[in-house]
Formats: sequence, structure tokens, C-alpha cells
Amino acid sequence: MYQNENSPFKPADHLANERTYLAWIRTGIGIMAFGFVVVKFSLFVKQIGLALGTKVNTPSHGYSAIIGIVLVAMGVLAILFSFWQYRKTDQQLRSSTYQPSNVLTTVLTGMILLISIVLIVYLIQSVI
Repeated sequence: MYQNENSPFKPADHLANERTYLAWIRTGIGIMAFGFVVVKFSLFVKQIGLALGTKVNTPSHGYSAIIGIVLVAMGVLAILFSFWQYRKTDQQLRSSTYQPSNVLTTVLTGMILLISIVLIVYLIQSVI
């Protein structure tokens, strides 16, 4: 339903909210894909080592599987929270009470920073 120019209900605002939601969906899928790659690359390196009959220098504690699973879970959470944020923003736009929130971006950035530090430590251990 399109309303006149003086109405607080603006279709452009809702379309922007949908674009933002879709961008978060892509981000969640990307995080999940990265987690999948982390797990599968570790398995690939082990298989190559077995096929070549050489010992591959990787830490035996298997952190890559844990990191990959955490990344996949983070991607799922990003998608769920983005849907919640989309619905909340939609309701606020409809009632002309929009209040921006950066909780999702702050939490996701912090978690990705933490996982990145863990990955760097893990990679350094596997090279040494």
C-alpha cells in the first residue's frame, strides 16, 4: 500500500530494510561457507599426507574442526538475528518509532575478531 509524501510510511525505507536483511543473509551464508572450508581443508591436508605417505605438520588437537563448527554456528546465528532485526525495524518503520541499533554488528564483529585470532594462533602452531 503506497501512501502520500507526507506519510511517515515510506516504501523506500522498507525496501532499504529488505536490502539490509538480504545483505545479512549473504554474510551469514559466507560465514557458514568459511567454517565448512576450514573443517574440510583440515581433512584434505590429512588425506594428502596419508596418500603421499608423509607426516603433515598439523597440531593433533583438531582445533580446525571446532573453529569450523563455531563459524557455521555463527553464520546460523547471524541469519537468525538478522531476521529478528529485520522484523523489529519493520515494526518500528510502520509505527514511525525507528531507533537504529548496532548490537548485531558489534556482536558479530567481536565474534569474528575472536575466531580470527584463534585461527591465526592455530596457523602459527601448524607452521612452527
